Amino acid sequence: MPDSSVTLPQPLAAASAAGAAAAVVRRVALVTGAGKRLGRHIALTLAQQGWDVAVHCRASRTEAEATADEIRALGRQAVVLSADLSDESATRALPVLAVAELGQLDAVVNSASTFEYDTAATFSYAMLERHLRANTAPAIVLAQCLAEHVAQRGVQGAVVNLLDQKLWNPNPDFLSYTLSKAALESATTLLALALAPQVRVVGVAPGLTLTSDWLQGEAFAQAHTLSPLGRSSTPEDVAATVAFALGNRSMTGTTLLVDGGQHLQRFERDFSMM
Repeated sequence: MPDSSVTLPQPLAAASAAGAAAAVVRRVALVTGAGKRLGRHIALTLAQQGWDVAVHCRASRTEAEATADEIRALGRQAVVLSADLSDESATRALPVLAVAELGQLDAVVNSASTFEYDTAATFSYAMLERHLRANTAPAIVLAQCLAEHVAQRGVQGAVVNLLDQKLWNPNPDFLSYTLSKAALESATTLLALALAPQVRVVGVAPGLTLTSDWLQGEAFAQAHTLSPLGRSSTPEDVAATVAFALGNRSMTGTTLLVDGGQHLQRFERDFSMM
């Protein structure tokens, strides 16, 4: 009987071994606000691409558990972590809990967001602080914690911050929300410089993607078409872009606009106020 064993040439054998090792590399992401809406889509897309996921929620525990169950059904590990991101101590504890439950942490996706209406006429210190404590400060703290963790492991991590196309197409509605996202966009650049090379930091700016308390039904469907491409972003578009940003190791300090080109047009009001 002929010998069925095959000896690969040394370069091919090395490449084969490297490929096998790469295939089993484990990746763990913390996704904030992953119980529902856009965070849920992001968490499930990452699981489909081989990530284990720490599913963060504040009050939507039931929805977060459902997201985690779907992730497990995909063959990945998941844990639900509850925290009020306006509480700095609770925010700092999130990465620690994620590592304790899943063994490591390689990425953070800052999707959770407070979105309350105000204008220049109704602006208050309290409203701005509420948005900064939910939309800006937690993302910086989580990036800081991730940097410390990956430095200890000697690996590179990544952060994706969810922004908004309206930063490139400003209007005066939702003033405090917009200011908090503008601060987060600046933080994306600053953190990319401060945390390199240990952590990459990328922004993803969706256009009109999901219905809200202010915009639903036919009004949403019509507003969704207001772009050069005749369509704005879908949750699938945004989640795929987040996954791309996490996987592209040459990308940092930049923002990917996923909005059908809405940022190229001028809108005097927010879509929900038009």
